[in-house]
Amino acid sequence: MLSYLLRRLTLVLPVAFGVSVICFLLVQIAPGDPLTSIMPVDASAEQQAEMRAAYGLDKPLPVQYAMWMGKLLQGDMGQSIATGRPVAGEVFGAVQNSLLLALAAAAIAFPVGIFLGFLAGYFRDTILDRGVTALAITGVSLPNYWLGIVLVIVFSVTLGWLPSMGAGPGGSSEWAWDWLHLRHLVLPAVTLSVVPIGLVSRTVRALAGDILSQDFVQALYAKGMSRGDVLRHVARNAAATALSVMGLQLGYLLGGSILIETVFNWPGSGFLLSNAIFQRDLPLLQGTILVLALFFVTMNLIVDVAQAAIDPRIKRS
Repeated sequence: MLSYLLRRLTLVLPVAFGVSVICFLLVQIAPGDPLTSIMPVDASAEQQAEMRAAYGLDKPLPVQYAMWMGKLLQGDMGQSIATGRPVAGEVFGAVQNSLLLALAAAAIAFPVGIFLGFLAGYFRDTILDRGVTALAITGVSLPNYWLGIVLVIVFSVTLGWLPSMGAGPGGSSEWAWDWLHLRHLVLPAVTLSVVPIGLVSRTVRALAGDILSQDFVQALYAKGMSRGDVLRHVARNAAATALSVMGLQLGYLLGGSILIETVFNWPGSGFLLSNAIFQRDLPLLQGTILVLALFFVTMNLIVDVAQAAIDPRIKRS
C-alpha cells in the first residue's frame, strides 16, 4: 500500500506544477487591464508605470511566474489589487465557507443518492426504478441556480421559514455552530445537492443492477446466504466505482458552486471568484483558482488511495 501511495504522489507533483502554470497563464492572457479599477482615470504614464512595477506587471511572463511561484512556496499569495489585503487570508477564509457548504450538500446528496440507486438497481425495470430514474434525470437537468431562486421565493419570501442570504444573521459572513447560522446553510446546501443526487443515484443504480445480474450473486444465494449478506457483497463490489464518482462530485461541489453562492450571497470561493473576475483582480483570481484546482487534485489522490484500500485489484493494475 505504501508503494502504491508513493507512486500516486509522484504523479501528483507534476500535475500540480502543470495546474499552476495553466492557472497563471490563463489569467494573464485574459483581456483587460487589472489596474484599471484602482488607478484614477487621469493617472499619468509615470503613475501607471509605478503601479505596474509595484505589482510586478512590468516584467516578462516567465519572470512574473517565477516571482509568483517563489512567493507561493513561502506561503505568500500576494495582495489583492482591489482591497489591498493578503490574498491567502481572503482565499482560505472563503474556501472554508465553500468547504462547509460542499460537505453539507454531500451529506445530503451521497446517502440519498446511494439509497435511491440501490433501490432502483434492486428493483430494476419496475415502476420504482422508472420513478427513481425520472427523479434523477430531472435533478440533473434542472439549472441549480434557477432551483435556488425558486426555493428562495417559496421558503424565504412566501413562507418566511428560512433566510435567503449570507452565512449568518444580517447577511454576515462569520460562521458559528448554532441554529441561527445553520438556518442559512439549509437552502444553499439543498440546492447544491440536487445534481449530485441524480448523478450518484444513476451511477449506483447501474452498478447495483449489473452486479446483481452476475453469476456469483446467484451462487451466494445458492449457498444459503441471507439477502442482507448478499447486498453487503454487492455494495463492496460497487464501492470503488461509486467512491470515485462521489470524490469527483465533492470536488465539483467545492469548485463549481459559483452560481449558488452568488444566488444566496454565500461568502465562499465561488462568490470570491466571481468578484475577482469582475474586478480583474489578478492575484486574487490566481490564488482562488490555484487553491480550488489543488483541492481537486488532492481529492483525486485521496479517492485513488481509498479505492485501492477497498479493492486490492486496483493496486495490482
